[in-house]
Amino acid sequence: MLDLRAQYESIAPEIRAAIDAVLAAQQFVLGPQCEAFEEEVAQACGTGYGIGVASGTDALELALHACDVGAGDEVIVPAFTFIATGSAVTALGARPVFADVEPAMFNLDPSQLEMHITPRTRAIIVVHLFGLAADMDPILALGAKHGIPVIEDNAQSIGASYHGRKTGSMGRAGCLSFYPSKNLGAYGDAGMIVTNDEKLATRLRALRNHGQTGRYLSTERGWNSRLDELQAAILRVKLRHLADWTAARQAHARRYDSLLRDLPGITLPRVPDGREHVYYLYTISVSGRVQGRVAGGAAANDPGGTTRSDVVQQRLADRGIASVVYYPVPLHLQPLYASFGGKPGDLRVSERAAREVLSIPLYPELTLPQIERVAQAVRDAVRD
Repeated sequence: MLDLRAQYESIAPEIRAAIDAVLAAQQFVLGPQCEAFEEEVAQACGTGYGIGVASGTDALELALHACDVGAGDEVIVPAFTFIATGSAVTALGARPVFADVEPAMFNLDPSQLEMHITPRTRAIIVVHLFGLAADMDPILALGAKHGIPVIEDNAQSIGASYHGRKTGSMGRAGCLSFYPSKNLGAYGDAGMIVTNDEKLATRLRALRNHGQTGRYLSTERGWNSRLDELQAAILRVKLRHLADWTAARQAHARRYDSLLRDLPGITLPRVPDGREHVYYLYTISVSGRVQGRVAGGAAANDPGGTTRSDVVQQRLADRGIASVVYYPVPLHLQPLYASFGGKPGDLRVSERAAREVLSIPLYPELTLPQIERVAQAVRDAVRD
């Protein structure tokens, strides 16, 4: 799915020089590399402020806390996303309220939001999934109507845009992950919150450092969640290459589009007018079921049989080609949230997505022959 070694080899001298500079300076936490990286990412995202933290999950928790989400509150969350989006809510004692997503694009469906708003709703988390922006205008309008802040989970979509605005810049805060597999990945865990709200940024800088507003002076309970200098230095190098890497991802996606179009039962990534996709993942949908089972079984929310997606994935594996289902169990059906009473059929689009999605290899260093090999394997797997 991803060849991190190929990327490293292309920038190794720059990376080593950046690491050596940090080692020579002997300043490792909240130093000049972090400060410079915060400014650079904020500028890239079209925001006024960046606050480096230890991970994307911490970014979500801190942003929610800074928006005064706490015990007994509710936060609307899409059901089709990584568990961290929901667990950041429960970590604060609040309750995630799961909403359905749009077909084909898999982002939060604006038409499904208002029915979930209650007097306890304190925030809406929008996930820009797989590299594509959610439909933000109606979501922001609904948040403004009810006085509810919108927080963008932008872990997968740095650089994507929605009608000329960068993801992460439209809500009260945007949360970034620099996990190694991301389009802009660290060599370990790292994250950032971006915002245009100066007061919020000031509070977040205190929260990430034990709530300190002065030396050994804490005004509220905080976190130990600081982006270290080594990761910041590495990420600064990578950020200089991000535009070229994004262009390569987009070119690879166009090639996949041309090679995979018109396959029966296959839906390719859809990009609405006015949005720029950065292809963290190239995710197709494979509709239908087949008789019998394949190795690995069916999706966890579809115990009654084998999905056609399972079959295609197994046939790709037989040819030595990686593919991954992101995500096989929607949040409302996760064991973690069993006490909430979610059951199959509650959020049908999310459940269908979990049965049908399949991500195939896409990264900047992928070669044209590799793309053609993967595409041919998909075509053969679908037709067999």
